Amino acid sequence: MVAIGRLTKRIGFAFALGLLRILALMPYGVSARLGSALGTLLYRIPSSRKRIVHTNLRLCFPNRSEQEYERLALANFRHVIRSYVERGIQWFGSRRAIGKLVSVESAIDLSEADPPPTIYMGFHFVAIEAGSMMYSLTNPIASLYTPMSSQLVDQLAKRQRGRFGAEMISRADSARRTLATLKRGKPVMLAADMDHGHRDSLFVPFFGVPACTLTSIARLARASGARVVPFVTEVLPDYQGYKMTIFAALADYPSHDLQDDARRMNAFLEEQVSRMPEQYYWVHRRFKTRPHGEPSVY
Repeated sequence: MVAIGRLTKRIGFAFALGLLRILALMPYGVSARLGSALGTLLYRIPSSRKRIVHTNLRLCFPNRSEQEYERLALANFRHVIRSYVERGIQWFGSRRAIGKLVSVESAIDLSEADPPPTIYMGFHFVAIEAGSMMYSLTNPIASLYTPMSSQLVDQLAKRQRGRFGAEMISRADSARRTLATLKRGKPVMLAADMDHGHRDSLFVPFFGVPACTLTSIARLARASGARVVPFVTEVLPDYQGYKMTIFAALADYPSHDLQDDARRMNAFLEEQVSRMPEQYYWVHRRFKTRPHGEPSVY
């Protein structure tokens, strides 16, 4: 039975891999529309992910009407499923194809010959993958990633995300290696808006809800002397591709107060989510870990 299970997983993986390669050959507008349509279809099916989206939206945007929750949840589902379909071109598309799809607007000089140590602080919007791939086309970068449960998928993701030269660093051994990477002058790209439990985290508000928030960026910046530069990649309307915005480095960050640093990070994220709430990964259980004594919200 174990052998049959492994064979089934390999067949499923081979099918998904072939599908991604086919999607990479399609015009972007076709695959994007296909992803949106698939998201609309899957939204009609009851699922745990759909419940998570609705729970997150109700927590973060209270007092909205049922019609507004439904509209926003559907739009979010379409974007999320579409982002999975667009992995085809992001993971297997050519340099030229990705370069044409992603425009970059930066408040810092990306061509600087000897830039200071830099931590690029990203967030889980649906187009984060596209922006990260675009940056790695022309700039040396190291990127932190969370290993996936499937070894086959994990190896594929690591290989394809690093195919333009990005150095992939697993969160399992990230702290020492990341610090060494920053000290030798290579910028590091990571996202810190995930709930990884109580360790190295603090509870600070996210849209007024206590959220278990990682302090890793502030601690890494303090240890390395790196500047912290936020970036956000958004999906453009009418299937025009993506826009990556690189902001100015955060002033006076980190401070001497991890609580304040975490609060500033969440406040910045709130501003960006408020601009495009349908594009944030509400399918994640952002409030999975609760303060001691509080029940699960999911």
